[in-house]
Amino acid sequence: MEHLVVLVKAALMGVVEGVTEFLPVSSTGHLILAGDLLGFAGPKENAFLVIIQVGAILAVLWLYRGKFLRVARNLRSDPAARRLVFNLGLGTLPAVVIGLPTERWIEAHLFRPLPVAIAFAAGGGAILWVEARRRKPAVLGVDDIPLGTALAVGCFQVLAVVFPGVSRSGATIIGGLLLGLSRTAAAEFSFFLAIPALLGASLVKYKNVYPLLTAQDFPFFAVGFLVSFVAAMLVIRGFLAYVSRRSFAPFAWYRIAFGALLLYVYGVQGTF
Repeated sequence: MEHLVVLVKAALMGVVEGVTEFLPVSSTGHLILAGDLLGFAGPKENAFLVIIQVGAILAVLWLYRGKFLRVARNLRSDPAARRLVFNLGLGTLPAVVIGLPTERWIEAHLFRPLPVAIAFAAGGGAILWVEARRRKPAVLGVDDIPLGTALAVGCFQVLAVVFPGVSRSGATIIGGLLLGLSRTAAAEFSFFLAIPALLGASLVKYKNVYPLLTAQDFPFFAVGFLVSFVAAMLVIRGFLAYVSRRSFAPFAWYRIAFGALLLYVYGVQGTF
């Protein structure tokens, strides 16, 4: 029975990761709250969070496998393929330059309920502000993004690296909208940027937690990984269909409400 309970917890955490990783709502805050509610804390649990994040990233690779294979095949002959690769490199660079040296300090000082709750609410306000001043997009497709714009979107991504709760996808999507990308182009480029950014971060973290793992942990990790993968695939498909026609405002109000919930829950517990 205890084994079954652990697998159910793994599945629930996988759902939370897969659903929230690519929406502009911050997976970090949701995982903090879900982990507390489920009593999910410890070195192996931290390793588990790395694994389910990889599951979500692989969902992007699977859904866009045709595009990535074409880019790989045509890299020498197709300028658009080369531009996409350069854009991903440029978009990832600011997070690497700023994120790697500051990672331990940020985890020690900012991975707490109060900073995350504030970041949730502030991110919601930023989305509403951007939606209120939206203009006709200048870049309609992800293949048409200029190099300078890709680098600028990468600078927005740094906000999520430095301030947990800002949301990596939220920062890059809103940054993309401000820089003239269409909703679909901003969302897809955010998905693509997640691959090098999150996969690199996961590999670095996994190296530190790998010695803690045993063969008995495999079912626990496998369930979370698979659930995260499936949930992320479903969310990405639905999210793209949604943003092609509608505003991001509902996500903003959700962020503000969730930030208030975090403040209330941890305020009552006195665990800020």
